[in-house]
Amino acid sequence: MKPDYKNWMPKGMVMGSAIGAGVSILLLVIFGCTPLLSSGGVKTVLTIIFAVISVLMAVMTLWMFMMYRAFSYNGKRQMSRQIIEGVADYVHLPEMGYGLDVGCGSGALTIACAKRNPGASFIGIDRWGKEYASFNKALCVKNSQAEGVKNTNFRQGDAVKLDFDDEVFDAVTSNYVYHNIPSSDRQKILLETLRTLKKGGIFVIHDIMSKAKYGDMEAFAAKLRAMGYEKVELIDTTKGKFMTPFEAMWMGLSGSKILIGKK
Repeated sequence: MKPDYKNWMPKGMVMGSAIGAGVSILLLVIFGCTPLLSSGGVKTVLTIIFAVISVLMAVMTLWMFMMYRAFSYNGKRQMSRQIIEGVADYVHLPEMGYGLDVGCGSGALTIACAKRNPGASFIGIDRWGKEYASFNKALCVKNSQAEGVKNTNFRQGDAVKLDFDDEVFDAVTSNYVYHNIPSSDRQKILLETLRTLKKGGIFVIHDIMSKAKYGDMEAFAAKLRAMGYEKVELIDTTKGKFMTPFEAMWMGLSGSKILIGKK
């Protein structure tokens, strides 16, 4: 049995976009190239509308397909695997340690951390919404079994309000999660995650930490240091660490950084 971590660009979205493009092109042909409508203003307007829609849908489909290929665990680029393994490399827990992965999706990061720390245990939480319908708790459990990992657990949870007491975990991790949460204050969500971290625990959080999505993260890092956090660092992952600047640009991942430190 092999693990199936799915794809960060769901296949259903790619197929849906392709179908939409096909329907738009079909309507363009029907209204623009057949005698269904007589020549005139209405036909011209409909032809222009469906031509524009067809081009936009075709471009969107191509972009999604390229994203799907880049993220595929079985493809040539395997960016998802590179990112997961790269984030997990920062996570080192003591024997009997306890780690939390927020937004675990298909369990990839939770499992990668657990494999590196066999003497610790990790819990992955996710709300598993309809946007990523193929990701669920059963898939996470199945992937753990396929990897031969027994020190993981998975449950449903909400990153905005975690169902854990203060200072429970020796490490908290997350990968490309918080930017998907509708919020005007994602720094507040980060503090909610850090609330669950023990004194001396580490945090490794990778996301699109652009100013538009997160505000001033350098100021936030300084705030954490002032609160007593140690070794707080922002690591840019778009300059060759996980991706090239060009990949970050066309994939919409510009601003990707790892926020790392110790409580």
